[in-house]
Amino acid sequence: MTTRYTSIFLLVSFSLVAIALAGNFNQDFDITWGNGRGKILNNDQLLTLSLDQNSGSGFQSRNEYLYGKIDMQLKLVPGNSAGTVTAYYLSSQGPTHDEIDFEFLGNISGDPYTLHTNVFTQGKGNREMQFKLWFDPTNDFHTYSILWNPRHVIFMVDNVPLRDYKNLESKGISFPKNQPMRIYSSLWNADDWATRGGLVKTDWSQAPFTASYRNFNANACVWSSGSTNCPAMKTNVAGDNWFNQELDSTSQERMRWVQRNYMIYNYCADAKRFPQGLPPECSLA
Repeated sequence: MTTRYTSIFLLVSFSLVAIALAGNFNQDFDITWGNGRGKILNNDQLLTLSLDQNSGSGFQSRNEYLYGKIDMQLKLVPGNSAGTVTAYYLSSQGPTHDEIDFEFLGNISGDPYTLHTNVFTQGKGNREMQFKLWFDPTNDFHTYSILWNPRHVIFMVDNVPLRDYKNLESKGISFPKNQPMRIYSSLWNADDWATRGGLVKTDWSQAPFTASYRNFNANACVWSSGSTNCPAMKTNVAGDNWFNQELDSTSQERMRWVQRNYMIYNYCADAKRFPQGLPPECSLA
């Protein structure tokens, strides 16, 4: 990492930690499974999920959203987390659901985590991009954000963009825009595929595995009774400019830098997987 980008990343990371808003997990979320392995602590400011050989755990938001800037600080499972997956994502329901995914694939101690991203529209995914993080996500909390507006789905880590899935509906490519989504997270065992394609299995002597969450913030359009409060937010009003936000030239350069140095898989470069031709958005985005 060059000195220039080290300085940028450190400055952005520090700024986010300083201004992050603390949500109330009891008000915003329900722990939906895990038989007590999910816990809300510290006056509702900290949530933890745990996994042992019997079960993992998970939670979901009480609200549904149709567009928003969603931020959550996570500290991932430390040590030998091979075989585990911490999933943090937005999803609607049903066979033609939309979904926007962060998945953190566990590792052998000392190896970097793999961050898996995907976008589903109308029940179809297969838009995976994977990255190695440029820091140890188990040492401290880092902010993982999804910016979802009518023109973009942008994945960010500490405000550094990783990928930008653009609305190309005018070219016949679907985009998540009609189905409200809840926020979900889960910690579960996936040692049949998660670490080195399933070659490394979960070491249950290291259990329980625990991931931690804090500082949730949703600057978003809440869906209620079949409608949303989005229409009043379609102007670039201070505080609501996420609705019209896109990457400026500096952010685009940061994203290109991350993709050059830390992206380890891009579905748009996998010709063997798509022998009839790459998905159309790959040549348009």
